[in-house]
Amino acid sequence: MKAGKLIVLTGPSGVGKGTLVRSLLNRHQELYLSVSVTTRQPREGEIEGKHYYFVSRSRFEEMVEAGELAEWAEFAGNFYGTPYFSIKQGIDEGKWVILEIELEGARQIRNKFPEALRVFILPPSWEELERRLRSRGQDSESAIARRLLRAKEEIEAAGEFDFQVINDDLDVALQRLESLLFLEVDPP
Repeated sequence: MKAGKLIVLTGPSGVGKGTLVRSLLNRHQELYLSVSVTTRQPREGEIEGKHYYFVSRSRFEEMVEAGELAEWAEFAGNFYGTPYFSIKQGIDEGKWVILEIELEGARQIRNKFPEALRVFILPPSWEELERRLRSRGQDSESAIARRLLRAKEEIEAAGEFDFQVINDDLDVALQRLESLLFLEVDPP
Protein backbone atom coordinates (compact mmCIF):
# COMPACT_ATOMS: atom_id res chain seq x y z
CA MET A 1 0.00 0.00 0.00
CA LYS A 2 1.18 3.50 -0.83
CA ALA A 3 2.20 5.69 2.11
CA GLY A 4 -0.22 8.38 3.22
CA LYS A 5 0.67 12.08 3.34
CA LEU A 6 -0.65 15.19 5.02
CA ILE A 7 -1.39 18.29 2.93
CA VAL A 8 -2.45 21.59 4.49
CA LEU A 9 -4.29 24.21 2.41
CA THR A 10 -4.77 27.62 3.97
CA GLY A 11 -5.83 31.04 2.79
CA PRO A 12 -8.25 33.81 3.63
CA SER A 13 -12.00 33.34 3.52
CA GLY A 14 -13.30 33.84 -0.03
CA VAL A 15 -10.05 32.88 -1.77
CA GLY A 16 -11.53 29.69 -3.27
CA LYS A 17 -9.96 26.99 -1.10
CA GLY A 18 -13.16 24.94 -1.02
CA THR A 19 -13.59 25.07 -4.78
CA LEU A 20 -9.97 23.99 -5.34
CA VAL A 21 -10.27 21.17 -2.81
CA ARG A 22 -13.51 19.87 -4.40
CA SER A 23 -11.84 19.92 -7.81
CA LEU A 24 -8.80 18.04 -6.49
CA LEU A 25 -10.99 15.43 -4.80
CA ASN A 26 -13.01 14.87 -7.97
CA ARG A 27 -9.85 14.32 -10.02
CA HIS A 28 -7.72 12.29 -7.59
CA GLN A 29 -9.13 9.33 -5.68
CA GLU A 30 -5.99 9.06 -3.52
CA LEU A 31 -6.92 12.32 -1.82
CA TYR A 32 -9.02 12.34 1.34
CA LEU A 33 -10.54 15.45 2.89
CA SER A 34 -10.32 15.42 6.66
CA VAL A 35 -13.66 16.41 8.17
CA SER A 36 -13.42 19.15 10.78
CA VAL A 37 -15.44 19.66 13.95
CA THR A 38 -17.21 23.01 14.42
CA THR A 39 -19.48 24.74 16.87
CA ARG A 40 -21.20 26.80 14.16
CA GLN A 41 -24.66 25.97 12.89
CA PRO A 42 -24.93 23.95 9.66
CA ARG A 43 -25.47 25.96 6.48
CA GLU A 44 -28.12 24.89 4.01
CA GLY A 45 -27.11 21.64 2.31
CA GLU A 46 -24.32 20.75 4.74
CA ILE A 47 -24.34 17.15 5.92
CA GLU A 48 -23.17 15.93 9.34
CA GLY A 49 -19.97 13.88 8.97
CA LYS A 50 -19.43 14.92 5.36
CA HIS A 51 -18.95 18.68 5.55
CA TYR A 52 -18.37 18.99 9.30
CA TYR A 53 -19.07 17.30 12.58
CA PHE A 54 -21.38 19.82 14.27
CA VAL A 55 -20.95 19.86 18.04
CA SER A 56 -21.91 22.02 20.99
CA ARG A 57 -19.42 24.43 22.50
CA SER A 58 -19.18 22.26 25.63
CA ARG A 59 -18.48 19.11 23.56
CA PHE A 60 -15.80 20.99 21.62
CA GLU A 61 -14.18 22.10 24.90
CA GLU A 62 -14.23 18.46 26.08
CA MET A 63 -12.44 17.41 22.88
CA VAL A 64 -9.75 20.06 23.43
CA GLU A 65 -9.28 18.97 27.07
CA ALA A 66 -9.04 15.30 26.06
CA GLY A 67 -6.40 16.03 23.38
CA GLU A 68 -8.64 14.70 20.60
CA LEU A 69 -7.87 17.59 18.21
CA ALA A 70 -4.71 17.91 16.12
CA GLU A 71 -5.46 21.62 15.74
CA TRP A 72 -8.19 24.02 16.69
CA ALA A 73 -8.96 27.71 16.59
CA GLU A 74 -11.73 30.23 17.00
CA PHE A 75 -12.86 32.01 13.85
CA ALA A 76 -15.77 34.43 13.42
CA GLY A 77 -17.12 33.55 16.87
CA ASN A 78 -17.12 29.78 16.35
CA PHE A 79 -14.63 27.01 17.10
CA TYR A 80 -13.18 24.75 14.42
CA GLY A 81 -10.81 21.81 14.82
CA THR A 82 -9.40 18.71 13.19
CA PRO A 83 -9.83 15.42 15.04
CA TYR A 84 -6.71 13.24 15.13
CA PHE A 85 -8.83 10.25 14.09
CA SER A 86 -9.74 11.94 10.80
CA ILE A 87 -6.07 12.40 9.87
CA LYS A 88 -5.05 8.94 11.08
CA GLN A 89 -7.88 7.19 9.22
CA GLY A 90 -6.87 8.64 5.85
CA ILE A 91 -3.13 8.13 6.29
CA ASP A 92 -3.66 4.54 7.52
CA GLU A 93 -5.63 3.88 4.31
CA GLY A 94 -2.65 5.15 2.26
CA LYS A 95 -4.48 8.30 1.23
CA TRP A 96 -3.16 11.83 1.05
CA VAL A 97 -5.12 13.69 3.68
CA ILE A 98 -6.04 17.30 2.91
CA LEU A 99 -6.70 19.73 5.72
CA GLU A 100 -8.52 22.85 4.54
CA ILE A 101 -7.95 24.98 7.62
CA GLU A 102 -7.27 28.52 8.74
CA LEU A 103 -3.93 30.06 9.65
CA GLU A 104 -3.82 29.37 13.39
CA GLY A 105 -4.68 25.72 12.82
CA ALA A 106 -2.05 25.44 10.07
CA ARG A 107 0.57 26.77 12.48
CA GLN A 108 -0.41 24.10 15.03
CA ILE A 109 -0.18 21.39 12.37
CA ARG A 110 3.30 22.63 11.34
CA ASN A 111 4.46 22.00 14.92
CA LYS A 112 2.83 18.56 15.22
CA PHE A 113 3.38 17.31 11.65
CA PRO A 114 6.50 19.07 10.29
CA GLU A 115 6.57 16.72 7.28
CA ALA A 116 3.19 18.01 6.02
CA LEU A 117 3.15 19.87 2.70
CA ARG A 118 1.77 23.33 3.42
CA VAL A 119 0.24 25.49 0.67
CA PHE A 120 -1.18 29.00 1.03
CA ILE A 121 -3.88 30.08 -1.46
CA LEU A 122 -3.75 33.78 -2.34
CA PRO A 123 -6.32 35.99 -4.06
CA PRO A 124 -5.24 37.74 -7.28
CA SER A 125 -5.85 41.10 -5.60
CA TRP A 126 -7.36 42.63 -2.50
CA GLU A 127 -10.27 44.05 -4.54
CA GLU A 128 -11.06 40.63 -5.98
CA LEU A 129 -11.07 39.04 -2.54
CA GLU A 130 -13.52 41.65 -1.28
CA ARG A 131 -15.71 41.16 -4.37
CA ARG A 132 -15.79 37.40 -3.82
CA LEU A 133 -16.73 37.75 -0.16
CA ARG A 134 -19.56 40.13 -0.99
CA SER A 135 -20.86 38.07 -3.92
CA ARG A 136 -21.30 34.96 -1.74
CA GLY A 137 -24.26 36.68 -0.11
CA GLN A 138 -23.99 34.65 3.10
CA ASP A 139 -22.43 37.17 5.49
CA SER A 140 -23.56 40.41 7.09
CA GLU A 141 -21.61 43.60 6.45
CA SER A 142 -19.98 43.31 9.89
CA ALA A 143 -18.99 39.69 9.19
CA ILE A 144 -17.46 40.72 5.85
CA ALA A 145 -15.51 43.49 7.60
CA ARG A 146 -14.20 40.94 10.16
CA ARG A 147 -13.23 38.51 7.40
CA LEU A 148 -11.38 41.25 5.50
CA LEU A 149 -9.52 42.35 8.62
CA ARG A 150 -8.52 38.75 9.30
CA ALA A 151 -7.53 38.28 5.62
CA LYS A 152 -4.88 41.01 5.93
CA GLU A 153 -3.25 39.16 8.81
CA GLU A 154 -3.46 35.83 6.98
CA ILE A 155 -1.98 37.12 3.72
CA GLU A 156 0.97 38.58 5.65
CA ALA A 157 1.72 35.01 6.84
CA ALA A 158 1.81 33.44 3.36
CA GLY A 159 5.61 33.26 3.48
CA GLU A 160 5.40 30.77 6.37
CA PHE A 161 4.17 28.12 3.92
CA ASP A 162 6.08 25.79 1.61
CA PHE A 163 4.28 27.15 -1.47
CA GLN A 164 1.89 29.91 -2.45
CA VAL A 165 -0.68 29.55 -5.22
CA ILE A 166 -2.60 32.55 -6.59
CA ASN A 167 -6.20 31.64 -7.38
CA ASP A 168 -6.84 34.03 -10.25
CA ASP A 169 -7.96 31.43 -12.79
CA LEU A 170 -9.35 28.22 -11.26
CA ASP A 171 -7.88 25.90 -13.92
CA VAL A 172 -4.42 27.46 -13.65
CA ALA A 173 -4.49 27.35 -9.83
CA LEU A 174 -5.66 23.73 -9.93
CA GLN A 175 -2.84 22.78 -12.32
CA ARG A 176 -0.32 24.50 -10.04
CA LEU A 177 -1.64 22.57 -7.02
CA GLU A 178 -1.52 19.30 -8.93
CA SER A 179 2.07 19.97 -9.97
CA LEU A 180 3.01 20.61 -6.33
CA LEU A 181 1.30 17.43 -5.17
CA PHE A 182 2.04 14.93 -7.91
CA LEU A 183 5.22 15.84 -9.78
CA GLU A 184 8.19 14.10 -8.32
CA VAL A 185 11.19 16.38 -8.45
CA ASP A 186 14.66 15.11 -7.65
CA PRO A 187 16.62 17.40 -5.37
CA PRO A 188 19.69 19.05 -6.96
